[in-house]
Amino acid sequence: MPVPRVIVYPPDEEGTRMVRYDGVILGRAFQASDVIEFLRAAGLEGAEDVDLEGPLFEWREGGPDSWSESPP
Repeated sequence: MPVPRVIVYPPDEEGTRMVRYDGVILGRAFQASDVIEFLRAAGLEGAEDVDLEGPLFEWREGGPDSWSESPP
């Protein structure tokens, strides 16, 4: 079974989710597109086409559709 390389932590009090890739914190995401942008900036090849529900990810307390109700 593949080991997740991306961990997306539960939303904080502001509705952001910390994103970690290969043990490095990339930032706090407000939405799924932020996760993709962090991975692209970190050099993940094909980040634009990554399956957010695939084995690369571990979503804690919700999945790629669990975000804050209020926009950034």
